[in-house]
Amino acid sequence: MMQEFIQVVEVSPRDGIQNEKKVLSTLKKEELISRAIDSGFKRIEVTSFVNPKKIPQMFDTDELIASLSKYKKKDVKLIGLVLNEKGFNRALASSIDVINYVVVASDTFSIRNQGASTLDNLKVLEKIYAKSNSKIEITTTIGASFGCPFEGEISSKKLLSIIEQISKIGLNEICLADTIGVATPKDIKVKLKAIKSSFPHLKVRLHLHNTRNTGIANAWAGIEEGVMGLESSFGGSGGCPFAPRATGNIPTEDLIYMLNRSGIKTGISLSKSIETALWLEKQLEKPLPGYLKNTDSFPP
Repeated sequence: MMQEFIQVVEVSPRDGIQNEKKVLSTLKKEELISRAIDSGFKRIEVTSFVNPKKIPQMFDTDELIASLSKYKKKDVKLIGLVLNEKGFNRALASSIDVINYVVVASDTFSIRNQGASTLDNLKVLEKIYAKSNSKIEITTTIGASFGCPFEGEISSKKLLSIIEQISKIGLNEICLADTIGVATPKDIKVKLKAIKSSFPHLKVRLHLHNTRNTGIANAWAGIEEGVMGLESSFGGSGGCPFAPRATGNIPTEDLIYMLNRSGIKTGISLSKSIETALWLEKQLEKPLPGYLKNTDSFPP
């Protein structure tokens, strides 16, 4: 049975701008996050606790989070991406609501992304989960869940072994990231069915990139398999600095249109999402790949 509601997480303030030549000021980032809140988003990934020497777009993480209290609503959760224990300690000392720790499904990509193997990152996740002591919500994203730019295919068996370790740690929600946009709807269905069979208690979200123009189709396949959430970015902005030729996320406004037309509620304003996609395009001084912002609304 098709679910009536899907939670959409906006990731443009983090993933959407982390690979851009144009570095947004703190004030522009604040406006982007404010626009997301005004559009109806309840979960927004606002930044990452990383070394700004490696990701200069994240030069102001601590300052940005401190400035966001004036935009917050009680039912809105702001998410910060974390790649190591040092980043976790920074996040824990901030006023961020949710810490999203990344575990990459291949060692080569994991080492390039975080300087540690997949197993080592699982050990860090276990450590920070215990250290959080329920003081802050911890989630995890499994990067390159459907394919690695360096090692190729990621088998269901390998993915399930990682998920087993995450489940043993105590987390009950995971996000599968198609970091380089290689998945097809069949891949999505095969891996989600395997997860559902082995770990029926787990809630699953999808973080999809549209590198090969399969992102929206993959989102629909995920909905058919019962995912509880999808992550997207205004205008389809985004990309990973450590993945060759990585391109943007599925566009928020295109996703919301599809869900609206399909009778699936999100609580997100389509018109405000389109407005924000057009605004972000101007701020980044480049065309963004989303489609809906370039056409007429329907019905008129």
